[in-house]
Amino acid sequence: MTKSKSPSIADNSVRLEKLLTTLKRDGIGHTINGQRVDSPATFDTTSPVDKSVIAKVARGTASDIDKAAKAAAAAFKPWAAWAPEKRRALLHKIADAIEARADDLAVLECWDTGQAYRFMSKAAVRAAENFRFFADRVPDARNGQSLPTSDHWNVTTRVPIGPVGVITPWNTPLMLSTWKIAPALAAGCTVVHKPAEWSPVTADLLVQICHEAGLPPGVLNTVHGFGEDAGKALTEHPAIKAIGFVGESSTGSAIMKQGADTLKRVHFELGGKNPVIVFADADLDRALDAVVFMIYSLNGERCTSSSRLLIDEKIAPEFTARLAERVNKLKVGHPLDPATEVGPLIHERHYGKLCSYFDIAKKDGATIAAGGKSHDGPGGGYYVTPTLFTSATTSMRIAQEEIFGPVLTVIPFKSEADAVEIANSVQYGLTGYVWTSDMGRALRVADQLEAGMIWLNSENVRHLPTPFGGTKASGIGRDGGDYSFDFYMETKNICLAKGTHSIPKLGA
Repeated sequence: MTKSKSPSIADNSVRLEKLLTTLKRDGIGHTINGQRVDSPATFDTTSPVDKSVIAKVARGTASDIDKAAKAAAAAFKPWAAWAPEKRRALLHKIADAIEARADDLAVLECWDTGQAYRFMSKAAVRAAENFRFFADRVPDARNGQSLPTSDHWNVTTRVPIGPVGVITPWNTPLMLSTWKIAPALAAGCTVVHKPAEWSPVTADLLVQICHEAGLPPGVLNTVHGFGEDAGKALTEHPAIKAIGFVGESSTGSAIMKQGADTLKRVHFELGGKNPVIVFADADLDRALDAVVFMIYSLNGERCTSSSRLLIDEKIAPEFTARLAERVNKLKVGHPLDPATEVGPLIHERHYGKLCSYFDIAKKDGATIAAGGKSHDGPGGGYYVTPTLFTSATTSMRIAQEEIFGPVLTVIPFKSEADAVEIANSVQYGLTGYVWTSDMGRALRVADQLEAGMIWLNSENVRHLPTPFGGTKASGIGRDGGDYSFDFYMETKNICLAKGTHSIPKLGA
């Protein structure tokens, strides 16, 4: 079988232009109860590549959220009553439909977010995989335990919690939307989805794909808009029983406050300032590959990126020199070019925030060993040079704050204990990465790291049944496998008496 040729930047550009023609003509509306709904107020979504307007997007209000929440509430019981095999088949059909539109989804995601095609070409595959993975768990979603005693049988089961709100971020929006929506639908919940206002395009296409595949009206509703309008209304709505959110830690805190009056269950995947710890006895070639990949891929705009390199001081000079050489060779370019490794940042506001750290680093006494400036990229968008900060200490802002871009801070350590102390010295606790040939040391360090996920001698390789989530300011709860069902479903215990236990008599 002949391997298909990867599309060129010209091929991708032609495909994109056709899609943009439709988007500019029709704009992006909400999808409520299976129907497109426009709003009097709109906002522009622009491309970070050349700052051009992609489409006008409906700006959701509390009224739009109310309609969507009521549609989700009305659709909930019929959807939850679907036979498991029927729901499983439909979710697989959605996965097939996502894969059929893989090329469209990839180029739209590149243009809307600035992410490089080499990564976004896999976005639809991962999105489809999310649907397939949770689809196959539908038949067993309600399974529980048998917990007998001498006089009773206790049987547990799970039931869907009800209509849920899903609020997703602007980095890899398609993959992260399906990571939340697929398990919710598999559990039997209905969904109101509020995508990030900076990247609404693929969310609109996703809900269209789901309905074309046969998803009933009201099961998945999408309302676009801003956090202070649509997002706040969603987190406060009494019909919404839970909120799954991916984004900044400060926003997670606000959502928790907004949902308090209605006692909403929350699941948060928040920020990170993740350490990659490289000991002198590590396989340094593999460690170097992983260090570069885990901060400079996806433009560094992901919560699991290893943005702090903690390096054994015995090898720090040599390793850092090799690292700087690699960083300087990274290809910054047009996101539709398959050769591009780093594309433009998502938005002018984020670009300004990231560039401010160049002066912050110098002021605090760090050295800019690579990058540290804007980049004149094709289209004139929000490009920066991949950046490496050295001579850093753990108290510096570049070592404490989530920059969320292609920026790595290097901090040397003296000992194993020193490495652990530095790693844990931030408010976040999402992931940690450890490179060493001493497995005893690897396990000791993993046990002491304050993080929800640890990879030993590996970059971030996800296995979907495993728990995904963080500690401290990095989040609450876990996704993945049955951990997702624990959030989207209520556990119920049913106690059956054998008729043999003594019942106390009062007033006899």
